Amino acid sequence: MELLENPVRPYAWGSRTVIAGLLGAEVPSPHPEAELWLGAHPADPSKLVHADGRRTSLLEAVRADPAGLLGAQRAERWEATLPFLLKVLAADEPLSLQAHPSIEQARAGFAKEDAAGIPRDAADRNYRDANHKPELICALTEFHALVGFRDPSATVALLKALAVPELAGHAELLAAQPDPDGLRALFTTWITLPQSMLDTLVPALQAGCVRLAGADGEFRADIRTILELSERYPGDAGVLAALLLNRVTLQPGEAVFLPAGNLHAYLTGAGVELMANSDNVLRGGLTPKHVDVAELLKVLDFDAPAPPVITGTPDGPWARYDVPVQEFLLRRLDAEQPDPAGVPVPDGGPRILLCTAGAACVRAGGREIDLVRGASVWLSAQDADVAVACREAGTQLFLAGDGL
Repeated sequence: MELLENPVRPYAWGSRTVIAGLLGAEVPSPHPEAELWLGAHPADPSKLVHADGRRTSLLEAVRADPAGLLGAQRAERWEATLPFLLKVLAADEPLSLQAHPSIEQARAGFAKEDAAGIPRDAADRNYRDANHKPELICALTEFHALVGFRDPSATVALLKALAVPELAGHAELLAAQPDPDGLRALFTTWITLPQSMLDTLVPALQAGCVRLAGADGEFRADIRTILELSERYPGDAGVLAALLLNRVTLQPGEAVFLPAGNLHAYLTGAGVELMANSDNVLRGGLTPKHVDVAELLKVLDFDAPAPPVITGTPDGPWARYDVPVQEFLLRRLDAEQPDPAGVPVPDGGPRILLCTAGAACVRAGGREIDLVRGASVWLSAQDADVAVACREAGTQLFLAGDGL
């Protein structure tokens, strides 16, 4: 059991207040801070903070003793790697429109790009590792996102309400085939339009949204989102693609699980994100970064239902967010009152415990580690009978582990 020191990723869409405030640093931060990474991903691993002040890479520690830190069974199952990556995500601006591959697609794509000699840190690389990246996002603040293709009939209704003449033929295309194949055809048409056509269609769509913005109705949030995206990304095919997606607002504690092939874009808000230990992203727009349309179309799932909003299943004092993958499992603990006696920390195997509010004390093997807001602790397979005592009312903890 050791405290963790975790890297901050400074992407342009990040917040200058959320992560800095969580870590007790200067607010506002000098530059946008988008993600706090907690784990052993090779691109940016956490460090173990030893009692004598030494720092050790969690990635190197796992590589040196996978059976001891992960447990023998898990070390074999996860090929001597930590199977999950925990993040705190803070978005002040929309992220790119993106999807993630299945495990088979990731392995094939990674091997193909390696064979082609594409550097793993190259800007035009699609597959930076051979793993899939299903993910769960649990809101810390009100969180807005576009997730998955919505029912085609709802999209047809939105396009008709907008009444944009330049999009009439596209609306008719989907109305004539309101199914996954129709969605694929329309999305493919939009994502492959020449820039000259996008420079006409996106402003026309923006004008249609302005006309409809003052009206109360079921599409009010969608229209506001399209207007915001078109202001930030004029002439971007992703603005059109956003018309096809479900718009979701999560309240704190609510979450959605995004499987492989789910096209999505996080818009604004802060959340705790848990995923398989991967950084594979296939982008579809709303970004100046590399977009590989052909590869994106290979991984997209046009047939999946809208991801349900989940609030967590009671698991003793914890809320457990069940997901259909074994690489990760997230739990949340909210303390209404101080609890000096403490509660058990569930599961064996490797775990990361993060404090997002209040203060707590973690106890294991006769040792105690204090957690303040923003602090986190690594628990290995050797840490048995772990308990955590919440020292303040309103303390909130998240526990990341695998689903075995």
